[in-house]
Amino acid sequence: MEKRTARLTLLIDPRKKAVFERLCAREDVTPSQKVRQFIREYVQRELGDDWMTQAEVVLREKEENEDPDR
Repeated sequence: MEKRTARLTLLIDPRKKAVFERLCAREDVTPSQKVRQFIREYVQRELGDDWMTQAEVVLREKEENEDPDR
């Protein structure tokens, strides 16, 4: 099970938000659950099933690019 310790804040058109909430309710899921599903599927599609290993590489590259003294 993934740890849920990070918060993601996004801005969205109010009408689109309302429609999204209704669609989620139809599936009996919360909007947060659906967004986590979207993110999980995107990450797996981009990095593969071993995405956790690949994510470490991506995060290391990001840190190296942000800290030129490394």
